Amino acid sequence: MNRSRTLIRFAILAVIFIGIAVALYNGFIKDKAVVQTGQPAPDFVLNTLQGEKLQLSDYRGKGVVLNFWGTWCQPCEAEMPDLENAYKNYQDQGVTVIGVNIRQPEVTVKPFVERYQLTFPIVMDRTNEITQLYEIGPIPTTYFIDKDGIVKKIVIGGPMSEETISENMKLIVPE
Repeated sequence: MNRSRTLIRFAILAVIFIGIAVALYNGFIKDKAVVQTGQPAPDFVLNTLQGEKLQLSDYRGKGVVLNFWGTWCQPCEAEMPDLENAYKNYQDQGVTVIGVNIRQPEVTVKPFVERYQLTFPIVMDRTNEITQLYEIGPIPTTYFIDKDGIVKKIVIGGPMSEETISENMKLIVPE
């Protein structure tokens, strides 16, 4: 009887230990990013702020700066003027910026876009589907994607300076 209790206790402890080990691996050691540098950026279709459909794969042949942001995010707000300036400087070289707003209504996003006079496309991830697809954690998170749809650089957090944005855009200018 004592021997079977000892075995049961040992088995329970082993299961608990394995569970803790798996949780630690998934939480700290394993790279959780579904989209990594050197890999294709997952395609998606979202509506723009104006209600038009935008598909990422339609931009093949161009460099794409994919920026996940929210109006409530101070680092996002701080880097918007620099993203706009870089967009204006690089659009003639075949690089575009796409802003992915995360789960906010148009009535919140439109005044923000107008205040910063943003001219690059803003898409609305109302259901959080694309944010989850890219496993976005902290924002801003920005993907620099080359003409073939391959992620060349990921910048998590911010705000990025115009110089940082420009240096990363140089990586994705189509040749």
